[in-house]
Amino acid sequence: MDKIKITIITVAVSLAAFGQGNTTKQETVKYEGLANTPPMGWNSWNTFETQIDEKLVKETADYMVTSGMKEAGYSYIVLDDGWMAKERDANGDLVADPIKFPSGMKALVEYVHAKGLKFGLYNCAGTKTCAGYPGTRGFEYQDARFYASLDIDFLKYDWCNTEGINAKEAYTTMSNALKTAGKPILFNMCEWGDNEPWKWGKPIANSWRISGDIYPCYECEFSHGTWSSWGFFKIAEMRKDIRQFSGPDHWNDFDMLEVGNGMTYHEDKSHFALWCLLASPLIAGNDLRKMTLQTQQILTNKELIAINQDVLGIQGFKYSEADGIAVWVKPLQNGDWAISFFNKSSTLKEVNFNWNQNPIKDNIFNLSTSFEDTKYTIRDVWNGKELKTTATIFKAKINSHDVITLRLTKMKK
Repeated sequence: MDKIKITIITVAVSLAAFGQGNTTKQETVKYEGLANTPPMGWNSWNTFETQIDEKLVKETADYMVTSGMKEAGYSYIVLDDGWMAKERDANGDLVADPIKFPSGMKALVEYVHAKGLKFGLYNCAGTKTCAGYPGTRGFEYQDARFYASLDIDFLKYDWCNTEGINAKEAYTTMSNALKTAGKPILFNMCEWGDNEPWKWGKPIANSWRISGDIYPCYECEFSHGTWSSWGFFKIAEMRKDIRQFSGPDHWNDFDMLEVGNGMTYHEDKSHFALWCLLASPLIAGNDLRKMTLQTQQILTNKELIAINQDVLGIQGFKYSEADGIAVWVKPLQNGDWAISFFNKSSTLKEVNFNWNQNPIKDNIFNLSTSFEDTKYTIRDVWNGKELKTTATIFKAKINSHDVITLRLTKMKK
């Protein structure tokens, strides 16, 4: 009799637990430590959209190495939308487009790995990707196992065709699926900022997009009818107040770089400098095989990259703007600071910056400096030259849409 009672009670408890299962929150267990500094690499979308193939990937990997980009820190080759066939196979697995990738995706991943680089793929939280290919909704764990079997290192996860889905839950599900699959894969959420992923993304992803798509212009808005793409300064201004949510292994992603995609040389410099100050992932979006020497020099400027990759991982902030000159600063390790002067006007401007009258204070991260009390050496990181110290007023001329970036190093007493 006692055994029967125990059995009935056990069944009742099990049914109660089952009935309340939908109230249980998912545990979030992303792979930690995959992006202690902002990720660096290349993505196919900005230049090629869905016109991608095996030859492009191999040649891009080759150029990543021979151009000096790998040496400068770029490591990821990421295939964006359009890499897969229009339908899953009979088992429900994703299939690489056999025409675009005749050797198969596994062989391509191995080719990229053999170059000492890492490989990334794209998918989407919705029923279909933005370009109409199979999305991951309902296939999260199956797709995660597929990615693990390919041995990829990076997943960009978009947000098209997601009507009725809760963003935080959808991204949590995919994050957990990746962890369950057992292969460390950097998880980049591409949610566009609509659901403020910076407020909840840290335990789920290693980085997250914070706006709609970038466009190769300085400060424009490019309308697509129902949505817009944005110039790089528009994006920076749009999200300059969320820096407290960014840091090592949980980055605000200001979108892929448009350096080399049709802007002027000065605009390309400004774009790259701003992304470095923002501690944004540096994901090139140009055709590496055709880039000019100027583009190559911008993307591989090791002193700018060192600012982006600084181990403090603090996103920079806008210090001031007056008479067309915007000043942005970024705290660095060992008490250093990076400071950039951007000429946002259409004419040549003169900078006349009195250090003693411009103390810097970072209220969010509780860092500050007074140039009256502490002197710094100054290095022009674009020209690789040592300048005078902060004991004298900084004077310079800046062309329209150009930038001057300085690294300040505390002088020993």
